[in-house]
Amino acid sequence: MSGSKSEKGSQQREPEKRRDRAAEVANTFEWLITAFILAFVFRAFVMEAFRIPTGSMADTLKGAHFRLRCRQCGYKYEYGFMPGSYGYVEDTIPPDSKEPPRTRCPSCGYIPVIRTPMPVANGDRILVLKCIYQFVEPKRWDVVVFRNPLKPRENYIKRLIGRPEEKLEIIDGDIYINGQISRKPPEVQEELWMPVYDNDYQPVNPGEPYFNNHIWQQPFRDADSKWEVDKVSPTLFHLDSPAEQINTLSYDSSVGNSFRATYAYDDVREYESLEYCSDLMVRFYVDGLTSRGLIGIELSKYERRYKAWVDFRDQSEKMTMHIAMVSKDKEEEIANKSVETRLSVRRSALVQFANVDHQLVFQFGNDRLIHDLGRGREDAGQITPRIGPQVKIFGAGKLTLSHVAILRDVHYTDVDLRGGGPGWAMQGNPFTLAKDEFFVLGDNSPNSEDSRRWNEPGKSNWGQSYRKGIVPRDYLVGKALFVYWPSGFRPFAKSRFAVIPNIGQLRFIYGGSNKEL
Repeated sequence: MSGSKSEKGSQQREPEKRRDRAAEVANTFEWLITAFILAFVFRAFVMEAFRIPTGSMADTLKGAHFRLRCRQCGYKYEYGFMPGSYGYVEDTIPPDSKEPPRTRCPSCGYIPVIRTPMPVANGDRILVLKCIYQFVEPKRWDVVVFRNPLKPRENYIKRLIGRPEEKLEIIDGDIYINGQISRKPPEVQEELWMPVYDNDYQPVNPGEPYFNNHIWQQPFRDADSKWEVDKVSPTLFHLDSPAEQINTLSYDSSVGNSFRATYAYDDVREYESLEYCSDLMVRFYVDGLTSRGLIGIELSKYERRYKAWVDFRDQSEKMTMHIAMVSKDKEEEIANKSVETRLSVRRSALVQFANVDHQLVFQFGNDRLIHDLGRGREDAGQITPRIGPQVKIFGAGKLTLSHVAILRDVHYTDVDLRGGGPGWAMQGNPFTLAKDEFFVLGDNSPNSEDSRRWNEPGKSNWGQSYRKGIVPRDYLVGKALFVYWPSGFRPFAKSRFAVIPNIGQLRFIYGGSNKEL
């Protein structure tokens, strides 16, 4: 009897087990379908991943590129990979190594003669916050993804510059909105500084004749002054002079890199045709503030010179920051500020002076002194872009400078390297946006197909056309937020895929804000 009952119970449990397994399978499929729907909704309406195909936003965002290091000074930089130059169709990443074109180091100016094949790095992969512009207005300086008005099936990425019902004009590389210069938010400005020269990177064989087509020479000249380059560590400058004697170091752009709006990412042959960029920043660290002396920086723009210095020649412990303007040999102090005493300054302090977007920004340690030159077209002087800027460092006393560097701002160029004449919104040709129209530019200005160059009406799916040079509101896809996969590394020389993440280059993409520099 007991065996019979056991067999009956077993027979009754079998259908129940099958029903349970069927329910589990159905439940799994239900969760998978739900996850798929949620992922689809998230991708369609919240956030989506994009890959940067070209270098029009370099160096902020990079397309396929060669990852280079100067064989003379060791400075790292990137050069854009152009598939067409190697016989590939657009947006192709070759599996094997390729020989990079002729490049130039953006710091020491070295142009290598021998070029060895190397792998091509993928473009940055980014996360884009979608549908955000259905709830908030796009801000100037946002990095936006949008449908290309000329080819609506393609997604483009640029920086948003002009907004609806604004009159936009690009004058000597700067953006003017309704006749007033537009200043970049601090995070955006910090991202857009580019190197002209970094003294920390010294060439190992300066006798080669390939540094801007000559042998390398220290571009900071100390003629008739007591400044000296450290004989053991040439990255340092020393001064030992009376506190009343001003000594000057001048940057010689005929020896070092020039102040033209060049990009290491682009073709070297274009460099000489590019415009000067006179929005500059100089920074370094100074040691020797415990004795009496003075340290300062001079920048020129057009026919004016601007000086910023910290004076600690007073017998007391008082230190003062100054900014002065020199015009037609007349020097006028325009701002000053008392700062911390010498006793509170540690071994070295940051000294940094920038002339950018009609604003002078002088930083000493943690203190800043800012002077607004005005937002009008000629508030920084009569616009004469053919006059190249000058950079000088001056000081007195017993000082040592380290980490000396010159950087330049982004410069939206008026030069069309492909011909075709001036573009939209260039100087003398302002561009007025209508309702729901936006104007975009690439950070790699000489090599960006953007609103300046769109000479055909935009296309629409409804049979209508959009005005030349604009991105319509309904073509905005979203705001670029984060670089989550910045062109990784290949584990082996012949590996097809770069599967090792470049952790050090993970970064947020900064855009517009209500703050100003």
